[in-house]
Amino acid sequence: MSLSLYSGKIVGKLLFFQLIVWLVLSVCFAFGKPGWGFSAACGGLAAWLPNVLFVLFTWCHQVNVPAAGRVAWSFAIGEALKVVVTIALLIVALGMFRAAFVPLGLTYLSVLIVQILAPAVINNKG
Repeated sequence: MSLSLYSGKIVGKLLFFQLIVWLVLSVCFAFGKPGWGFSAACGGLAAWLPNVLFVLFTWCHQVNVPAAGRVAWSFAIGEALKVVVTIALLIVALGMFRAAFVPLGLTYLSVLIVQILAPAVINNKG
């Protein structure tokens, strides 16, 4: 999710759609088993929070006229930050909180799928 590819308005919509999917799945899993609702919330957080951090990182490093290579380095560092935060959140959820793997994994993957599909839907609607 690079800010050079999407405007701030589209990025906001994308993060909002991810948040909605995360919350809906967490509530749905909580109706089945309360512990699964917490696990789904952990999975959604592990997918959504790194994206928010990436957006904040790129906004902080955004300049009017980027130097050659600066955009690539900013993107690479932002993506590395996303990976590290995602791994840390998943380790905490699975290791410390003993989250159930199925709801955590399904919610995590669902939020990631929204990240892939939502830009096409948003761009088609204008």
